[in-house]
Amino acid sequence: MNISADSADAIGRYMTEVGQRARAASRVVGQAETRSKDAALHAIADALEAAEASLRAANQLDMDAGRASGLEPALLDRLELTPKGVHGMAQGLREVAAQPDPVGEITDLKYRPSGIQVGRMRVPLGVIGIIYESRPNVTADAAALCLKAGNAAILRGGSEALNSNRAIAACIQKGLAAAQLPSDAVQVIDTADRAAVGELIRMAEYVDVIVPRGGKGLIERISREARVPVIKHLDGVCHVYIDDRADIDKAAAVAYNAKTQRYGTCCTMETLLVAEGIAERALPLLGRMYQDAGVELRGCARVRDLIPGVKIATEDDWYAEYLAPILAIRVVRDIEEAMNHIAVYGSAHTDAIVTEDYSRARRFLREVDSSSVMVNASTRFADGGEYGLGAEIGISTDKLHARGPVGVEGLTTQKFVVLGDGHVRR
Repeated sequence: MNISADSADAIGRYMTEVGQRARAASRVVGQAETRSKDAALHAIADALEAAEASLRAANQLDMDAGRASGLEPALLDRLELTPKGVHGMAQGLREVAAQPDPVGEITDLKYRPSGIQVGRMRVPLGVIGIIYESRPNVTADAAALCLKAGNAAILRGGSEALNSNRAIAACIQKGLAAAQLPSDAVQVIDTADRAAVGELIRMAEYVDVIVPRGGKGLIERISREARVPVIKHLDGVCHVYIDDRADIDKAAAVAYNAKTQRYGTCCTMETLLVAEGIAERALPLLGRMYQDAGVELRGCARVRDLIPGVKIATEDDWYAEYLAPILAIRVVRDIEEAMNHIAVYGSAHTDAIVTEDYSRARRFLREVDSSSVMVNASTRFADGGEYGLGAEIGISTDKLHARGPVGVEGLTTQKFVVLGDGHVRR
């Protein structure tokens, strides 16, 4: 359905209809059996692979338009849909289908002194609105996770990916039809008008949760204006701290991978912290590795003494999420100063320590207040697929309702259930 961008009333009516259809579909998909949901996921995966050529042709239109409009390299990287990317989307759907279905699971069932049993049952959230930029694979991932968790989804991708998202939406509709699930269980908003976002985040009568994925500006706007609960993260200012009891080879491998494996992701390391007791051995080695990879280094005075050609780091650099081959480096006294730095400048996303000291590792895990905290592992592992979730709807740095990579279970909630046999309260 194409919507004219020149009518706010038309956008309002369109979004209301979308919300009403989604609410009705949520009741059906929320009651669907696991085999029906899994059949839909496999059918969508098959449809995506069968439509690879048309998907890439649609994506090429978006890529050409993006380059012509001066879209940033990091966004172009996220926008591009390669053959590997199409296969990855399909594989992600199949992995979600292989996940246990959390809906209907009863846990913590206990007898009370009255004789009743009280437990909790996992149930769908209902209707989930997802607003995202650039990445067309999010359309498939979001559809998969919402369906598996028994939710209806309203997906609003960025204008730069409109052609790609339309092509993916057609495959989703084929899969839903093959499994005899309602087509309105997944709706992709077919307009680039930003007014549609404003409508979506205010439709509390039809939408239960909003998940924004994109740049800080988008997420700040959604958080500020939404009348619907939001699951979000604003920044990915991720740290690796190399302790003075770290293995040098292990530290170099982890710190190098955390920055260079991919630059444009929210779990890429942006600041490297190095204990002063190991700095003279670790930093010259890492400096050469980063500079050979074309990474611009910005550091404190001690870092600049140990690595030639490092630029002066400003206060802003410690807060920066570069999403680019730029790295801030700071020498710290010890684990205490490292954790203090993370507490002040971090974004509660993902932070790692490299150390052979068990007690320090345990302390870092306990005291660093981030959604993912790691020991001797690259921050690039902070990903739903790597965590065994099959895919992720996003990474939450909130403390309510979900935290870290949000998979199928994160898109459900719980209700109390009570089992009795004619019990009455005395």
